[in-house]
Amino acid sequence: MSTGPRSPLSFVEMFELPTVVDVRTAARALGVCPATVYRMLRRQVFPCPVLRVGGRYRIPTIELMRALGVDEHPVYSMELHRPAECVQEAFAF
Repeated sequence: MSTGPRSPLSFVEMFELPTVVDVRTAARALGVCPATVYRMLRRQVFPCPVLRVGGRYRIPTIELMRALGVDEHPVYSMELHRPAECVQEAFAF
């Protein structure tokens, strides 16, 4: 098992996460080590709501993304190049 540092999550990887993530994944998203996340949790200064499931922490992905300032509806470059009427149709309710 590797104990070395892992690279932070990319923007694309953030949108591929499951509904909730573990401490290691949240640490990658924040660009810190898991020990820092555990320290934040103990001090109750973690930047978003956390679930306690049994003896484990689970962080809702949507809350983690909000804490990082990531919009839950990404804009893809393809949408930027489409005519305005196509984009308006996509967002019509």
